[in-house]
Amino acid sequence: MTAKTPPAPPFRDPHLPFAKRIDDLLARLTLDEKVSFLHQFAPAVQRLGIAAFRTGQEALHGVAWMGPATVFPQAVGLGATWNTDLVRRVGEAVSKEVRAMRARDDRVGLNVWAPTVNLLRHPLWGRNEEGYSEDPKLTSAIATAYTRGLRGDHPVYWRTAPVLKHWLAHNNETDRATASSSVRPRVLHEYDLRAFKETVEAGAVAGVMPAYNLVNGRPNHVSPYLREQLRTWTGKKLLVCSDAGAPSNLVDHEHYFATHEEATAAALLAGVDSFTDHGTDGSVIVARIQGALAQGLLTEADVDTAVRRQLSVRFRLGEFDPHGGPDGGPHGSPDSDPHPSPAESTEFAAFDTPAHRALAQEAAEQAVVLLKNDGDLLPLAPDARIAVVGLLADECKLDWYSGTLLHRSTPLEGLYERFGAERVEFAEGVDRVRLRLADGTFLHVPTAPEAADEVRGEEGALDPALLAGRTDLPPLTTDRTGTEFALVDWGEDVLTLRAPDGRYLSVAEDGFVRAAADQPGGWVVQETFRLEPHENGHLLRHLGTGRHVSVAADGVKVAAENASIFELIIVERGTDAVARVAAAADAVLVVAGNDPHINGRETEDRTTLALPPHQERLLRAARAANPHTVLALVSSYPYAVDVARLPAVLWTAHGGQAAGTALARVLAGDVSPAGRLPQTWYAADTDLPDLLDYDVLGARQTYLYFEGTPLFPFGHGLSYASFSYADLATEVANGSLRVSFTVANTGDVTADEVAQLYTRAVEPSSVRPRRELLAHRRVTLRPGERTGLAFEVPLSAFEFWDVARGGRRLEAGAYDVLAGASSEDIRLRATVVLDGEPAAPRPAAEHGLAAADFDEQSGIAIVDRSRTEGDAVTPGGDGPGELVYRDCDFGAGVTEVTVRVSGTGTLELSLDGGPPLAALTLAEPTPDPYTYTSLTAGVVAEGVHDVRIALRGPLRLAHVGFSG
Repeated sequence: MTAKTPPAPPFRDPHLPFAKRIDDLLARLTLDEKVSFLHQFAPAVQRLGIAAFRTGQEALHGVAWMGPATVFPQAVGLGATWNTDLVRRVGEAVSKEVRAMRARDDRVGLNVWAPTVNLLRHPLWGRNEEGYSEDPKLTSAIATAYTRGLRGDHPVYWRTAPVLKHWLAHNNETDRATASSSVRPRVLHEYDLRAFKETVEAGAVAGVMPAYNLVNGRPNHVSPYLREQLRTWTGKKLLVCSDAGAPSNLVDHEHYFATHEEATAAALLAGVDSFTDHGTDGSVIVARIQGALAQGLLTEADVDTAVRRQLSVRFRLGEFDPHGGPDGGPHGSPDSDPHPSPAESTEFAAFDTPAHRALAQEAAEQAVVLLKNDGDLLPLAPDARIAVVGLLADECKLDWYSGTLLHRSTPLEGLYERFGAERVEFAEGVDRVRLRLADGTFLHVPTAPEAADEVRGEEGALDPALLAGRTDLPPLTTDRTGTEFALVDWGEDVLTLRAPDGRYLSVAEDGFVRAAADQPGGWVVQETFRLEPHENGHLLRHLGTGRHVSVAADGVKVAAENASIFELIIVERGTDAVARVAAAADAVLVVAGNDPHINGRETEDRTTLALPPHQERLLRAARAANPHTVLALVSSYPYAVDVARLPAVLWTAHGGQAAGTALARVLAGDVSPAGRLPQTWYAADTDLPDLLDYDVLGARQTYLYFEGTPLFPFGHGLSYASFSYADLATEVANGSLRVSFTVANTGDVTADEVAQLYTRAVEPSSVRPRRELLAHRRVTLRPGERTGLAFEVPLSAFEFWDVARGGRRLEAGAYDVLAGASSEDIRLRATVVLDGEPAAPRPAAEHGLAAADFDEQSGIAIVDRSRTEGDAVTPGGDGPGELVYRDCDFGAGVTEVTVRVSGTGTLELSLDGGPPLAALTLAEPTPDPYTYTSLTAGVVAEGVHDVRIALRGPLRLAHVGFSG
């Protein structure tokens, strides 16, 4: 008699609802097992047949860090396409490659940490390349498209589970683990939260990742907004994954808590469900949680809440279904997992397919923005003799979140392919140098003929990480002839040195200098140096270690002492080579921009909008030699460039594997450019506020509030065609504004147009945006073709956050409806009158004033009222701070003011700019910033007035109350 197979437990039954299956599995887990799940690397539970699971697979613009994969344009480049359908298809391709790569390597995770929806508020942010736009509407539209592609379209099972980064108000790398973003309520609700909210509400997001920084004095990993905002948008299932090392930062760097047990408990209670800390070692986090449980800071129910949210993601990925593992699931019913095991599906062959290669090229082409095109220089004539020059001309750069290239296309290669190598001349523009020592010898690169071949991986792709860290190559030596290096000056006194065979000088763990890197890269870049004047020569400092280069008997190394002094011998200046090839050409293409690992990247903000001086010199040399000069900026962020004497300028983000082909096709006119700027390009550094000033409203930041003249405005981009707009019609009905108009191609080439719809309040009662994007659409039109576009905009899009009432309000009045080709190129206008709520005075006598609900401020920072909730205000610098609260209603009259304060200092209150009516001083400091006391003074006021409050000293103000 054959023994019966025991029935599968309920959590394995695909016919049961997920909630019941999760309940069953949760009940079977021990407390220790559940605690172990709270680390990023959740271990297997063998007795239940549960596999190990990890949160976190980087997939910002392709599968990252896991070897060869299709590399799409950087996120800011995808934002520049303004094409949600394209971006959805990119997300779909990436998710299929994640599944395919997991079939080969179980280190590849299905919980993907992408996209980044931080708004590109400030163009000097080092991680500008990771965001989509400075505008919350465009950002959420592109992010929603990408997450839908990552998620897949099955109603139940997800192909991958996207996590949005980085919650919240995160735009600086400078002191990023300790800096606090001061975000007033209007900016919080109208700007920073909005991109997250609209993306989450679209329904394809599995979770979010808090950022390293603090917001209003409180670390994001213990933010009450996780509970008060995020969890209210789509229920309580969203998974919150910490950023790497951030849980420890709460104690080690931010000193916000005294012990790690307190910090870990606070983060878990705030809503963090998965702790990314100490790499693959979960024991530290497990010990902290167990300690918090033992101290009564947490309960098992708190642990269950976090584990339940984790399991919800794992079930949606099909992990606990039959035929299983995280790649498998059942077949045959509409509700079954459509992502079966590798042996059962052709989906896992969907890796580096012709379709994905074509999509990478399409995305790169659509990301190109034509900024200027005077005369008829572009598109280039088919028989033109072209000089291609610049540091990026023969480069296909990767960034920190790229996969390894399977295919590589540089602008030079693209132009060779398109125009023929015989019509294209190239000059990189680097200075060619030798480095001579006092004894007359030179730095020399020993021969290593098979170095590159030994580190080619799958599909023959070079692996830069392997190249950079190699120790089997011979170190540099010295000899009487030396090696001629290409010296690339990236600005900020940062340079790279490249050997004649293309390998960069790099320093491995043993400290020796070798020509061993395909490109600069890595978390700590080991390929950057600085020349420091010293006596009659230079010291050569290696920036990765901070040590100087020293020539020793066993080879060239970096050392803390015995630094060698080098004489820099310039063999050829890059400007001379550029001028030589430019003079003989019909047209010159200068390709300039950045290396994504140098001077502006994760951990490092930029210091200026200007091009590095060396690249400026190359541009001037090309323009002086030939007025028919095109500038192509290939960069992760905007630049301030003098374009007045340039007939044509283009910009594209680093475009991935097809970047060069795409740029060449645009230059040749095979594709009419239709990318649009996703952020404002400012004319000078003086147009920018401080990097740490997050008050976009008060500091007049982004196209929404900027009152100057930009170099190029938000939404700008030209075409080889021309377009006309007509027939604008508007209708307000059923809680929506319906807008329609027609767009016609009046040019002679097929091209895309990006039609943009904006609004502005005509006579607002408070500061509102100059322009605000409501909707957009990218359409393809043949010559002479006309199409009608219709948009339905909910009236909630016209609301603003009214600090007087602590909520959103649609203000009654007139609103301009503006349709056109950019935020400044408006072709059609109409005005609609919307019903809403009129402005009303603040009920100051009844409710008082929450300190952070000011209308205007000067010298003020918002800080945490307590460690768990609420805001207070304090002077933000050495001087006093001032707050203004408009239209405060004191009714029939008040006679007393009471303030809740902590710290020490003086508060002065006045009305309508008059003399102080009350001065309140806290002479003895409170025990800590979170211990508040009340101070009272007499004040006489009635009717409606503006209230001004001046704060002096380290005083925190939480609330101002009035009584009669």
